[in-house]
Parts: sequence; C-alpha cells; structure tokens
Amino acid sequence: MIYITVVLLLFAGMLLYIKLANKYLIIDNPNDRSSHSTPTVRGGGIIFVLSILLAGVSYYTDYGLAIIGTLLIATISFLDDNINISRLLRFSFHLLAVTLLFVYDQVFNDLPVWAIIALYILVVGIINAYNFMDGINGITGLYSLAVLGSLQYVNLLLFPFIEPDMIWFPMLACLVFLYFNLRKKALVFAGDIGSISMAFWISFLLLDLILKSGNWLYILFLTVYGVDTVLTIIHRLILGQNIFEAHRLHFYQVLVNDKKISHRLVALIYAFLQIIISVFVIKSGLSPVYTFLVATLFLVIIYITMKPKLMQQSIK
Repeated sequence: MIYITVVLLLFAGMLLYIKLANKYLIIDNPNDRSSHSTPTVRGGGIIFVLSILLAGVSYYTDYGLAIIGTLLIATISFLDDNINISRLLRFSFHLLAVTLLFVYDQVFNDLPVWAIIALYILVVGIINAYNFMDGINGITGLYSLAVLGSLQYVNLLLFPFIEPDMIWFPMLACLVFLYFNLRKKALVFAGDIGSISMAFWISFLLLDLILKSGNWLYILFLTVYGVDTVLTIIHRLILGQNIFEAHRLHFYQVLVNDKKISHRLVALIYAFLQIIISVFVIKSGLSPVYTFLVATLFLVIIYITMKPKLMQQSIK
C-alpha cells in the first residue's frame, strides 16, 4: 500500500509542478544544440528529490547527511535551471554536498589523502557526466532505472547495505517521470535538478556499497555513461573544443541528431546495455581486472569504430 501511495503522491507532485512551471514559464526552449524542437517544461526531475525526501521521512536519522546533500545540490541545480549561476558557486555546492557523503561514509577517517582527492574527482565527475548525458527523451529515467535496479538486486540478494526503500522510492519516481518524458514529444524534461540530483543519489548508493563491500567493480554499474562521457571528452580535446561548452558529440547525440534514430530507442539501448554489463559484473567469475576489461572494451570498440563512420555518413 505504501508504494501505491508514493506513486500517487509523485504523480500529484508532477502535475502540480507542470502547472506551476507553465505559469512561471519554466520552459526549455530549443536551440541549435538541442535534440528537441518544441518548448518543453523543464525541471520535472524535481520528483526524484521528492521521492528521496519521502523515503527520508522514515530514515532521516540514518541517512540525514545524504538527504541534506541532495537538497543542497538540488537547490543550486534548480536555480541553475532558471537563472545564470556562476560555475564557481555551482561547483562549491557540489563539493559541499559530496563532502557530506564522505562524512557519512567516514571517508576522511578511513582513506589516505590521495584516495580522498581521487574520490572527489570521481564523484563530481559522475555528477557532471550524468548531467551531460541527459539530452534525449527517456534516457535519464531508463538509465537510472537500470542502475538503481542493479543496486537493489545487490542490496536484496547479495550484500545488504541500505534500507530498500531508499532505492525503491527513487525507482518509482523514475517510472512516474517516464510516463511524462518517454514520449515522441516529451511533456517535461528532467532539467539539472533531475539529472544532477539523481546522479548524486546514485553516487551516494554506489559509494556506500563499494566502501562497505570493498568491491570497486560496482562502479561498472555506470559503464555505458562512463565510456560515452570519457571518450567524448577525448574526442573534443582532439578537436580543440572547449569541453565545458554545450555540444552534440556524444554517441547518443550522433545517433539521434545525425542518424535520426528515435530518442526512445536510443534510450532503451543505453539502459539495456547497462543492464547486460551489470549482470555480467554481478555474475562474472573472472578476476577484477578481466571483468573490468571485458565490461569496458566492448563499448570502447563500438564507440571508436562506429562513431566516425556515422558522422561521415551524416556529412554525406
């Protein structure tokens, strides 16, 4: 019954937000870097934050720092969706939110300085990469479901590390969000508040699982996004572009914008590939090194062989 109630609350929250967004013109207008062609309500990912708050009602004493971090990063992201926030201020909020996660997981007590610095780079990188990848209908909701589902499988059947509702509620939020977003013409976009807040929460879950289990291979639950992001950054650096500027060079953007493949199909492919890799990571009996290489090299080969061909074909 509790899950039905949560779904109804999330639906009501989304409908109310859409009404307010239309009233106050919180709208994403397309530009030459966009993968959509019509004005669309922005910031619907606020229900991801709502789901985390609903879960936190029962477990605030256990996960209060992570919830506060989510609110911090959601607030600055929502402001950034609507007004011009400086990169320094945005980055400062990200660092503060991530620091709260590290305090929760006692990172400062258990890890050496070099490892802490590496973790900051990794987590902030994941948060920003997730935001970069939120460019087509359905991709954030479906991919997040794939990652959260993998984490919940581990949590319930292999290594309990968190109260299940802290994963179930965000998964329900993804389903509600997809009802409005997984369409040929989306009714709402996640916005920075959606993609960044979800990335932060997934980072929290992954970090907690990795530190408690001692198994760093769980980071491969983000392989598909990771490979696309890292190789696209390398591609842009080779081209001499500013990697902080908006662009249309992610592999998924080439598929959608240049090859005119459906947003929904590309989003499904990304989520499906991540599920396959996550299953492989969970079930693999290979050594950590071989597991990592097998999980990543296949996607790397696809990227470096197919992307140039697809881009050349679109030019022709």
